[in-house]
Amino acid sequence: MTIDEIKNNAATKMGLSIEALKSNLAKVRTGRANPAMLDSVQVDYYGSPVPLSQVANLSLLDSRTISIQPWEKGMGAKIEKAIRESDLGLNPSTMGDLIRVPLPPMSEERRKEMTKLARNEGETAKIAVRNLRRDANEAVKKLVKEKEASEDDQKRSEADVQKFTDARINEIDALVAAKEKDILAV
Repeated sequence: MTIDEIKNNAATKMGLSIEALKSNLAKVRTGRANPAMLDSVQVDYYGSPVPLSQVANLSLLDSRTISIQPWEKGMGAKIEKAIRESDLGLNPSTMGDLIRVPLPPMSEERRKEMTKLARNEGETAKIAVRNLRRDANEAVKKLVKEKEASEDDQKRSEADVQKFTDARINEIDALVAAKEKDILAV
């Protein structure tokens, strides 16, 4: 493996860490409704657990209510049960074929808990990025040890890896700050 391949591999994996963070932050509840909050809900579909989005259409009725339209008539009760049993603290109500999931208003204490959760997700992503930086630097050191690269190449490579590590960490900080602002907005 060449130094360029090592750097590209690290950059790609750091990008994936950012995408994972975005996905995890979407699940952290704010005061507004978001269909992505229900991504973790699994519905019993003919004996096997299936993501909710594969058995129903999810959309927003208003800023505090998610509507769920099951694709099959008999799925309404199963979807409602799956949402109640999830650890999201939501209480769906059925109106004919339509399931409404109102979001209860968040207390100040709950908002602070959510910001802590968002910071935690950010810290986890930073740790992942730093581990990728370490792995890339160790791979380059190994090439130098095996005399496949010079020490100057190693120094340049470490500087490059540090640059995109810093860029990714700044991106993580910005994402977490935006999420915190979103959570604390009343």
